[in-house]
Amino acid sequence: MVDRGASALSFPSDWPAQPDPILALNRMGSFDWDLDSGRFHMDARAHEIFDLRPDEYDGDPAALAVRVPPAEAIRLDEMVSQAIKDGSENYGAYFRLRLRDGTLRWTHTQGYIRRDGTGRPRRIVGIVRDATDELHDLAARRDEPDLDDARREQTNVVQLTTAALAHARTVHDVIDVLKDTQGLTHLGATSLVMGLVEAGRIRLIAEGPEGSFVPGTLVTRIDEPYPMSEVVRTLTPRFIESPEEFAADYPVLWPHLTDLKITSAAYLPLIVQARPIGAMGLLYSDRRGFPPEDRNILVALGSSIAQSLQRAMFYEQEKDIAQGLQQAMLPRTIPSVAGADVAVRYRAATIGGSPGRDIGGDWYDLIPLPGGTPSGAGRVGAVIGDVQGHDTHAAAVMGQLRIVLRAYAAEGHTPATVMARASVFLHELDTDRFATCLYAEADLSTGVVQVVRAGHIDPLLRGLDGTCRRLRVPGGLPLGLSAEFGSLDYPVGTVELDPGHTLLLCTDGLVEQPGADLDDGMRALAALIAAGPEDVRRLADQLIEVAEERGGDDDVALLLLRRRGPDGPQAGSRLQQHVAPGDPEALSEARHMIRAAVRTWGARDRSDEIELVADELITNALMHTEGAAIVTLRVLTGTEHRLRVEVEDSSSALPRRREAGESGVSGRGLMLVDLLADEWGVEARGGGKCVWCEFVMPEQS
Repeated sequence: MVDRGASALSFPSDWPAQPDPILALNRMGSFDWDLDSGRFHMDARAHEIFDLRPDEYDGDPAALAVRVPPAEAIRLDEMVSQAIKDGSENYGAYFRLRLRDGTLRWTHTQGYIRRDGTGRPRRIVGIVRDATDELHDLAARRDEPDLDDARREQTNVVQLTTAALAHARTVHDVIDVLKDTQGLTHLGATSLVMGLVEAGRIRLIAEGPEGSFVPGTLVTRIDEPYPMSEVVRTLTPRFIESPEEFAADYPVLWPHLTDLKITSAAYLPLIVQARPIGAMGLLYSDRRGFPPEDRNILVALGSSIAQSLQRAMFYEQEKDIAQGLQQAMLPRTIPSVAGADVAVRYRAATIGGSPGRDIGGDWYDLIPLPGGTPSGAGRVGAVIGDVQGHDTHAAAVMGQLRIVLRAYAAEGHTPATVMARASVFLHELDTDRFATCLYAEADLSTGVVQVVRAGHIDPLLRGLDGTCRRLRVPGGLPLGLSAEFGSLDYPVGTVELDPGHTLLLCTDGLVEQPGADLDDGMRALAALIAAGPEDVRRLADQLIEVAEERGGDDDVALLLLRRRGPDGPQAGSRLQQHVAPGDPEALSEARHMIRAAVRTWGARDRSDEIELVADELITNALMHTEGAAIVTLRVLTGTEHRLRVEVEDSSSALPRRREAGESGVSGRGLMLVDLLADEWGVEARGGGKCVWCEFVMPEQS
């Protein structure tokens, strides 16, 4: 088997308004049926086939009743209506016309239904042709009660093959159906060849059996003396009924087929929308001649194969575009992170065999954040998200959203601000899509992870002992919706990630199963993670393998982050938290961050002092200024390790130490700072100030 072909031929936008030379040469007429106005336009050849003069037909389909018998008209109307209702792209039928002299003529029509962006049918364009010679015995046999056994078997094979082709999604699937032992070989064919039309040439995509390839026929011109070239030129089947006829008509090809002992052959044009997309040949070694019934069966089979090939080529084109777009939108590389092992995976869903739906809006990202070392170590942002929909539009929205999230995070905004700004951005895009997202900002030197959730599923945490649990994180509305409804509040949850712990972020395609509860899915996933390997890459592979085996109609994005040491503090380690006035949760989160940092950075012996001083500085900033306070903790190294606490506010007024009276309730704050901190001071910061203090940390044993 050789490589598959490319796309089908393109169509001019005004077809068939302009006469086509190929159609004219093959005595085919064309029509254009405007379903909105009801006008049925025909070219000159179509008028001849219907035996109508131009002045006898004004474009009203009802005028054709003088030529189409009522029973035939009813059958055609029902067939076209059913094709429109089923969402079909093509239909084809044989019918009889009554000519001026009263005689009946067999005619064949093939139509292509054109729809607008909403799926509504707007036009039908197609061809009509005289089928008298092709079907001259058909009318006489219509009333026969039974077909003979051989004919019945051939018809059954065509039906089975057509049914099997309905499930073929790729060009290779189509070829496999045709070469299957239950396929065309039951028609008695010795060999099969098939080619697709590409840029004025025919490229062979299938030939069999093995060893039957004819040198020089891999790519042939349409004007060369080969039967497949001929049927593509003429759009007419070619039935070769004897070796003598084959040798006489195709002397270049015949010498290469003598070893196959070919006695006859049928070459069929593969026509879609009145254009040849390829050709197929069936070669026989045990038969001579093709009675009309056999020809009709093979022509019908060729039409079915052509439509299947077109669907397959469209599917492969859409799949290539989808996969390329998806890969372009996802991060090309994930940065290495000092202090952590990271693994990311993505699995595209396959939805109902529909072209273009092997793509979605799931994404992951890992973002080095300000405050770490130059290599990005220390602080990192992990993102997992899912844009609504499974199409290229969802992927395009995902790509834009990933970029702005990365930009907001890299600018140093707090997790809640990153999420709120991303929601506003998505709301202002010209799209009706929303997105769920989870953003985790991790300081790997302390293990403190701040998490915000926008309608997304919770993360999971696996401990050193292998146990895995779901982290219940407070959340806000999905991105886009929160801005639309004016609810941009994204509470921040804090998680402590000890060395050896693994944080798992994923999209719902890894959790949800049809008919299953989400909580049950989370418990099943937690059990799978607990039983999985410790190495995050192997664990990620195992989880994706399970998703592949399970199938499902949703994408899967997965990010695993496992914290490695070190146990001691590192220079440059930094944590930061915004505390808004009147927000008790933010104040509580800041205190939690301070406790975790003090413990992790080895200042446990001074934890009470540090917490008390930091709390006093935060409270002063909130009480005596109008804006928020920004709390920053960092480790300083030199001759001795120090922990530095900074509280910034928007006021330029410098604090002053006051003596408190016996019954005074204020004035003791800076006295407390001066008493407990090893050093403290005040720095001007733009339009505000920063009050800082430092604590000497004990040497690590």
